[in-house]
Amino acid sequence: MSAARRRSEHIPLGVAYMLGSTVVFALSQALSKWLVADFSFVEVLDFRALGSLAICALLILPRTGLAVFHTKRLKAHVGRNVTQAVAQSFFMLALAFMPLAGVVAVNFSSPIFAALFASLYLHEKIGRARGIALLVGFAGVLLVASPRVDTVNIGALFAVANAVMFGSVTAAVRGLSATETAETLTMYQMVLLSAFFSVALPFYGFAAPHPGDAGLLIVNGMLNGIGQYWWTRALSLAPPAAVGPFYYFTLVWAMILGFLVWGDLPTPALLAGAAIVAASGLYLLWHERPRRAAAQAVPPTIE
Repeated sequence: MSAARRRSEHIPLGVAYMLGSTVVFALSQALSKWLVADFSFVEVLDFRALGSLAICALLILPRTGLAVFHTKRLKAHVGRNVTQAVAQSFFMLALAFMPLAGVVAVNFSSPIFAALFASLYLHEKIGRARGIALLVGFAGVLLVASPRVDTVNIGALFAVANAVMFGSVTAAVRGLSATETAETLTMYQMVLLSAFFSVALPFYGFAAPHPGDAGLLIVNGMLNGIGQYWWTRALSLAPPAAVGPFYYFTLVWAMILGFLVWGDLPTPALLAGAAIVAASGLYLLWHERPRRAAAQAVPPTIE
């Protein structure tokens, strides 16, 4: 009870950290969209993973030392991050074909798929209320993707594939958090993703960046690392139900950046679909708040 009171006293600070994370995540996503036009998606992801690894190592290792890597579930960490590497690849490919705000809006549907995977793998009951929220949320995804019978939006397919994979990663993190700390999950995520993309890079082509582009690639990774830390910090200061809704501000910044950089105006379908997806996500967050209140905060998967 006292712990809950201590956390509730820091809700304004937790909200500030969450809002800050939405800004840097949106900036990183915009930078990724800019860079993927000139570099392979694997190169952008590799630089981003390495930059995030550097930031997270500076923030975590001085407090934990190498003991943070102690685990009895190495195979589970590897499996989770292989899936996450695929999800991030789909996300980056979606950015190459879709407006920034559309990709972000579809990504917000990942809790829908996370609930489905949690039901399959963690044997969590969906129930009528959650089932309705999932169906409504998926209808919002279809609005954002705007499928038509005469065309196939390849970017939307990648975006939905990312949301599905991201949902499975979220369920995997939920299962791992029963035995692993947030710091362990974060460091294994950063190390393994950096290793995966570095190994894959020669197969997709490495283009030596000019100094300016190299700086943008490095900044992109640093922004992701900062966003990772601030997101986790927000959940350590306040309950998810208090700070989680503010994560949806990422879409606001994505719309603004999309307009300023690429001249993308949000369509009525995007606005309506994003509102439906956000509403279903917020409902799921509210519906599951008793279960999450006792759970340890875990880090997000970086997109």
